[in-house]
Amino acid sequence: MASFDVDKIAPATEPARALAGEHEPCQGCTVRHLTVCAPLADEELHEISQIAQTVELSPGDPLFDEGEPARHVFNVTAGTLRVYKLLADGRRQVIGFLFAGDFVGLANNETYAYSADAVTHAALCRFPRTRLENLLGRYPKLQTRMLSVASHELAVAQEQMLVLGRKTAKEKIATFLHTLSRRAEARGQNGNPVHVPMSRTDIGDYLGLTTETVSRTFTQLRTRGYIALRSGGKVEITAPESLREIAEGL
Repeated sequence: MASFDVDKIAPATEPARALAGEHEPCQGCTVRHLTVCAPLADEELHEISQIAQTVELSPGDPLFDEGEPARHVFNVTAGTLRVYKLLADGRRQVIGFLFAGDFVGLANNETYAYSADAVTHAALCRFPRTRLENLLGRYPKLQTRMLSVASHELAVAQEQMLVLGRKTAKEKIATFLHTLSRRAEARGQNGNPVHVPMSRTDIGDYLGLTTETVSRTFTQLRTRGYIALRSGGKVEITAPESLREIAEGL
């Protein structure tokens, strides 16, 4: 249960980037069906692989910072990342967690609108933004996929506004666990027990709760038999229907 005992975020260091430009990183990709590359045929994939490089991050390594020039976009192929914004008073608002198959780095302007760093060891495919944009006109399927990603990000943002604005602490934690479960299942993984690699501080900064409230709420859900905390940062949902009802405010 170590992940639930972490109260501080690992200090950011320079990313340990392994750039593999000498081969095609798309070959043997186990999450290709989840990525923006999914609609491409093998011969089309060859062209996009020519502009891709592999990035590897250790826990706490930054991928990019808010305000940096948005020169690259990324597909997560392994591990967990968090994206966040720093408020004017120094507080941090986590705006999402990314897993294998997720896309990150889309920007309307010339700079990144948020920061991203690694929660766990992570791997990503890195694409030069301008070169990828040039391919969109040639491959309508890729452009459609990118629009789908942008639409999904908007839907997630709208759902997060509801969670932050209207739900109680218990409802927020229940919703969070259900969301992680559904996302794991969408990646073809086991959705129960739920893998929760982020710390209580991360969860609090995401849900608008203090670290103490996150800990207390997990304890309440466990005491009442809705969940069980397992080793390796996993949470078993022992009463799925009851937890769903809590998440929906029933």
